[in-house]
Amino acid sequence: TPQTTEEAAPPKAQEAPTEPAEPTSTEQSAPSPPAPPAAPVSPPPSAGRASVAAAPSVRQFAREIGVNIAEVEGSGPGGRISTDDVKRHARTFGGSASGPATPGPSPMPDFAKYGPIERQPMSNLRKKAASHLSIGWSAPHVTLHDEADVTALETFRQQYKRTVEKAGGKLTVTALMVKIVAAALKQFPVLNSSIDMQRQEVITKKYIHIGVAADTPRGLVVPVVPDADKKNVTEVSVEISELAAKARGGKLTLEEMAGGTFTITNLGGIGIKHFTPILNHPEVAILGLGRAAGRPKVVNGELIEAPMMPLSLSFDHRLVDGADGARFLRFIVDAIEQPLLIAMQ
Repeated sequence: TPQTTEEAAPPKAQEAPTEPAEPTSTEQSAPSPPAPPAAPVSPPPSAGRASVAAAPSVRQFAREIGVNIAEVEGSGPGGRISTDDVKRHARTFGGSASGPATPGPSPMPDFAKYGPIERQPMSNLRKKAASHLSIGWSAPHVTLHDEADVTALETFRQQYKRTVEKAGGKLTVTALMVKIVAAALKQFPVLNSSIDMQRQEVITKKYIHIGVAADTPRGLVVPVVPDADKKNVTEVSVEISELAAKARGGKLTLEEMAGGTFTITNLGGIGIKHFTPILNHPEVAILGLGRAAGRPKVVNGELIEAPMMPLSLSFDHRLVDGADGARFLRFIVDAIEQPLLIAMQ
């Protein structure tokens, strides 16, 4: 929402997942500048910034998520403010009236003093991605990790992939995950929402448009599969194949990358297990897929080896509670391990 990832090309049959999904997970929070002049939204007279007891790191965190630290009630000794206090305030009252603070660029040291360097201008796509990800990163993230046995999912994929190929698509794990996530979003619509802090409103979308992050020679793009919940697996597979081809050729239109309500990103093709995807603003959740590999699993009291796929779900904690995020992720795990239930939808 929003690292480098694998090619958008579909995977080999035995590797799941290695589809056209790439990360929005570029952990690149820009350094924060010195604190700007305070603009409190009517703080108490005694709540001047100079009197606030908080560590510099806590003050910086408050600036990054748009919270006026002078308005935060501290729970520590003498009213000292912690990071948890700032998070609690953000969940209850939101950020400042002007919205999340956007850190400005910090001056760079003279690297040339230490050795040869080369400077290259950022591409327009990279500049847009950097700005977009900075906004996504400013939301208070929580990331939950789990893993799912993909034995049944891979059996299903192998059984029906020829049928999908005849229709012009490729039955990849990504296509199946789009259907699974669509079903989960119908059960947990809060993860298909957005939060409007300026108007203090929650926007719940009545449609499910799922983005599939893709790495291209030009950079990261996120084509969107609209109305994923209303399409069958074959239709989703064909559409993803077409979008992947356009992404590789640099022919995606703005309309094909707009309107997403949830994003799936995949680092499995380059061997990554768990990671922390950044939200694709203004979405409130993103699912990361890791590389499936044989790991120990207990079945009916017996220890066996099973292909387990790591899952990483990041969500905006201002809107999505931890329990809801956990239930959503467990729904996905159960659906992966029983794919026939989803395929019938």
